[in-house]
Parts: sequence; C-alpha cells; structure tokens
Amino acid sequence: MGPELWQVIALSLVVSGVAIVVSMVLGVPVGIFLGLHRFPGRQLLVTLVNTGMGLPPVVVGLVVFLLLARAGPLGSLELLYTPTAMILAQVVIAWPLVVGVTLAAIQGLDARLRLQILSLGASPSQLYWKLVREARLSLVAALAAGFGSIISEVGAVMMVGGNIRGETRVMTTAIVLETRQGNFGLAIALSVVLLLIALGVNWLFTWVQQRGRV
Repeated sequence: MGPELWQVIALSLVVSGVAIVVSMVLGVPVGIFLGLHRFPGRQLLVTLVNTGMGLPPVVVGLVVFLLLARAGPLGSLELLYTPTAMILAQVVIAWPLVVGVTLAAIQGLDARLRLQILSLGASPSQLYWKLVREARLSLVAALAAGFGSIISEVGAVMMVGGNIRGETRVMTTAIVLETRQGNFGLAIALSVVLLLIALGVNWLFTWVQQRGRV
C-alpha cells in the first residue's frame, strides 16, 4: 500500500478517534445524570436516547448535511466536506450509544453504593467520579462499541465528507469507490485493515475486562 492509502487509514483513525472521545466526554455525564436522577421529562429523554441508538446513519448524514449546507443554519462555518463535518456526524451516531450504555451501567450498580458514597461526605463531582470507576468496564464497552460502529460507517461520512481524495477519504468510502472501479484487490486490502482494527479494539476490550475482574 502506498502513502495515499496510509493517509486514508490515518484519517479514518483520527476522525473516529476524535469522534469517540468527544462522544464519551459529552455522553458519560449525561448517562450518569439520567441514571441517578428522576425529574419531569426524564422518560422522554431516555426514549430519545434509545431512538438515537437505532437511528440509521444515512439519516444522521442527511441532517448534518442540511445543517452544514450553504443554505443551512451553520452554512457560514463552511464545514461541509471537511473532516470536522465527518467527526460531527460520527459524534451524533456514537453519542446516544455512549449515553445508553452509561445509563444502563449506572442503573445496574447497587443502589446502596450511592448512599454509602454520599454518607462519606462526597461532593456531586466525587460521586460521579466514583460511579465512573465502578462502572468502568461498561464504559470501556461503550467506547469499544461506539468506535466500532463509527469507524465502519459509510453513509453519513460519504454524505458530509464527499469522499474527496487526499482530504476526506476514509477506509469505508475508499472501499466503496475501489469496488465500483473494479479495484477489488485494493478494496479487499482496505477491508482486511478495517477488520484488523475491529479485532484489535475487541481484543483490547476483552483484555480490559479480564484485568478488571482480577
């Protein structure tokens, strides 16, 4: 594989890596909050999160495209057909998954744990941090699942990134392009790389789980 293909692989990892980090930073606190508190409208928010977990990526791509298009509300930012637009689309895809897994993890903890932490005089931020530590294996699962889902996604990144050579072409869009052009050897090579990345992420997740149970 030449330098151009390595650039495609690197861009794929950077875009999806940044997207999953942003999704975790924004999603974990929301998941913890929904897991700890009861308030009017909570069930609606949980329903929206669950709906977002099953939202077709191509729909996400269309929404982000309309937002970033020249005539859209964010068109003045000129982000369409840039890696930033691709990151935004992937965040929208991964964020509900992160929130949902975090929410389930917090609800799965012993209810007495929260009372015990609070009885020791912990502040809200300390409570959140201790709950994150207790649910760390589930959060690693959220990270692995989220990263796996977005790095293998093609519809949304194709719509908002445009598959521009040297700028927004990632592995999934390159595989589609090379297959259409009959370059099956190259498409297969990229598919193998994508598969190896997925296997690596899952191996890391399994290793962390085993370490956490020791």
